[in-house]
Amino acid sequence: MTRRKAQQIVISGIGGQGVLFVTRLLAEAAIAKELPVFTSETHGMAQRGGTVVSHLKIGQFSSPLIRPAEADGLLVLKAENMAQHVGFLKDGGWAVVNETTSADADDRYPTMRIDADALARKIRNPKAVNLILLGFALAPGHGQTDEHGLLFCTYEDVLAALQKVTAGRRQLRKASLTALETGYRR
Repeated sequence: MTRRKAQQIVISGIGGQGVLFVTRLLAEAAIAKELPVFTSETHGMAQRGGTVVSHLKIGQFSSPLIRPAEADGLLVLKAENMAQHVGFLKDGGWAVVNETTSADADDRYPTMRIDADALARKIRNPKAVNLILLGFALAPGHGQTDEHGLLFCTYEDVLAALQKVTAGRRQLRKASLTALETGYRR
């Protein structure tokens, strides 16, 4: 089965978690695949630990914002943001959440959970939560009907985008590759 070429994804976290970096990587992966891409972000009180939300549209769309009940997927870097942004998901949408429990589970949507904070501590990189979560979302399985991950692109596509974005920054590249692989191999 081929990957869908149109996808709307909401990425949610708090200031400093790398929401915009994940958005950039996915946008770069789409551009490399010659797919149309829109991005839009809201920073709010990001510098004080406030919510940051990013909208990413891949495909033929006419505006960058995702309307409620239209997102294919939701990437949540801070579990508390799930309740705030779950309304963006359409019927059949999915969520990947950085959390350890499913206490606030929403049975309407398939939700994949990973304790990205614990994995980031394990690799001694507490800022790696974003890439661990992204790697996990790119991994095969998650109850999908094919052998691919949830996203429009592959692990290899994001890996190439990561290498491009971190060109000339050897330390950042090495740490980022480790984080992405940690989530993917989980």
